Amino acid sequence: MTIADTPAPPPERPKPLPDPRPPRLVRLRRAVAGLRPRLVVAFVAVAALSALATAVLTYRAATTSTLDLTKDTALDELRRRIDILAPALPFPPNQSELDHLASQLSGTGGFRDWRVLASYGTGAGAEHSQWTQPVAVPPTLEATVGRGHAAFQRFTAGDDHPWLAVGVPVTYATSGPAGPAGAPSGLTVYAVLPLDREQSAANALLAGAAGAGVLVAVLAAGLALLGARQVLHPVRALRDAAHALAQGKLDTRLTVTGHDELAQLSKTFNHTARTLQGTIEELRAIESQGRRFAADVSHELRTPLAAMLAVTDILDEDAEQLPPDTAAALRMVSNETLRLTRLVNDLIEISRLDAGAAPLRAESIDAATAVRETLDLRGWIDQVELELPTALPVRLDPRRFDVVVANLVGNALRHGRPPVRVALRGSDDDLVLTVTDSGPGIPPAELPHLFDRFYKADKSRARSEGSGLGLAIAQENARLHGGVIEAANSPDSGAVFTLLLPRGLDTEEDQ
Repeated sequence: MTIADTPAPPPERPKPLPDPRPPRLVRLRRAVAGLRPRLVVAFVAVAALSALATAVLTYRAATTSTLDLTKDTALDELRRRIDILAPALPFPPNQSELDHLASQLSGTGGFRDWRVLASYGTGAGAEHSQWTQPVAVPPTLEATVGRGHAAFQRFTAGDDHPWLAVGVPVTYATSGPAGPAGAPSGLTVYAVLPLDREQSAANALLAGAAGAGVLVAVLAAGLALLGARQVLHPVRALRDAAHALAQGKLDTRLTVTGHDELAQLSKTFNHTARTLQGTIEELRAIESQGRRFAADVSHELRTPLAAMLAVTDILDEDAEQLPPDTAAALRMVSNETLRLTRLVNDLIEISRLDAGAAPLRAESIDAATAVRETLDLRGWIDQVELELPTALPVRLDPRRFDVVVANLVGNALRHGRPPVRVALRGSDDDLVLTVTDSGPGIPPAELPHLFDRFYKADKSRARSEGSGLGLAIAQENARLHGGVIEAANSPDSGAVFTLLLPRGLDTEEDQ
């Protein structure tokens, strides 16, 4: 099928708008992935990591410091007590003497809560304990002290209670028969003290650090929200301004405050908006001038064309009495004048539609009767196969509906092949008119351009009987009613044009 009267890409049938709100899961993902949540999470994460690192370092430092202090105090105290009591111990000491020494070391001063064990040589030694639960000295500590070195070791025993074990080998202070000064005497003293108080203090410190960390995280979240609000306020303003600009509010501008990057971005947006506004206003002015020029020219041509049509009509009556060449020239002038008149009328009509000056005078009519009258008026009633309901009440503009039907059917008759079928049906809300021909159809590459003005699918044919605005005018009239015209190829053969219009009736009128 070859199309001559064509114009404007085929708009799709208006469909119910989907819910503009995204699904709940999508909104949740967007909220979580937003800049504000990310800023808050980043601030809180940094604060929490900092608080955790500070708490861990503080805990380790406090624990180490407490342990060192307790160890040093224990060693100093144990050595001091040994220096006082050991010289009075006979050598070699027996078991009772070792028990007495242990009792003296653990019964007074800072050693009341300690378990003290005194051993001599390689024997089992003697021990004194005020504890119902025995606490053994770690073997690794015994091995170190056995080599003649004072040592300490932290360990757990019983119900996971922490303990500190200190071992001191006793040496001779002066030379004598038993050995030189500084030589091991064979006497070893071990003191095992509980660290429950120190552990409780460390736990309290850790709990305090954790509480401080939580407080820091909460403060960080508050600071993050405050900072995000300060940062995101101009970003939201920029988003709203861009949205307003996209809706056609070209005078949208941002208030610029400060000299930071966001202020520079606002200045750039304002400059872009001013430039865009100037460009669009200039294009609108040019478009308006072009439309006004086309309308003015068309109106100026109407009067001389009307006179020429009157003259050519009179001459056509006498064409048979003229010489053949003159008659042929007269018929050509008459046909071109008629074509030019149609073009001028179509230009005037499209100018009115573009300017929004085309009124819609809707009336309650029978669509089936209106289709028959359109075809009968143009002498096409015998060239078309009709599938019309008995009656289909609608409310629309009869003149504009006549223009749409005439353009669609005339286009099918001129550029398609018979049979041409016109089918009309209606639903509760819509009227559907389909015009189908049996031609070769429309090339797929041409379908998007069928409703462009002055578009010709057949590029080799420079002239046609139509004005090149027929389908464009039909589409604009359909849109004026709130409908649309769709073009497609039939699965069998030929082209199918479908007119979709709202019936424009309320419930009572439909009944």
